[in-house]
Amino acid sequence: MSSKSETYQTLLPQIEALMAGEKDMIAKMANICAALHEAFGFWWTGFYRVIDSPDAQPAGKELVLGPFQGPVACMHIPFGRGVCGTAWQRAETVIVPNVHEFAGHIACSSASNSEIVVPVFSGGNIIAVLDIDSTDFAAFDETDRLYLEQIVQLLTNP
Repeated sequence: MSSKSETYQTLLPQIEALMAGEKDMIAKMANICAALHEAFGFWWTGFYRVIDSPDAQPAGKELVLGPFQGPVACMHIPFGRGVCGTAWQRAETVIVPNVHEFAGHIACSSASNSEIVVPVFSGGNIIAVLDIDSTDFAAFDETDRLYLEQIVQLLTNP
């Protein structure tokens, strides 16, 4: 059985190859989700995209469900709400060992016990977040942060 680092090290060049030459962001997000979900067997793996929404407060933007693998999910997340909205607000990766102890957690599924959310930057702005949930507690760590931050950069690299 390979370590988490070894799995990421094997997966990273595969994802790079999938991204090569592809310009469509949704297609890229879909394949990243599928590759991560298959390699690790996470409970839920997906993207939320930052979308203009005149009714959303503050700033007229919200996170809207994008490509994902796993059970049905919340479709809209406000800025600063839940783990995804918090990662967007802080502009940094958020790792939550126990989502049930996270103030303001949005429970799309009671089966989720830990979560990592990684912002996707383009031109200095956050355009999406990668959200991964596990049924295990404390499933995510600095190894995940390191590799997932590299993986999401592939979305905006030419």
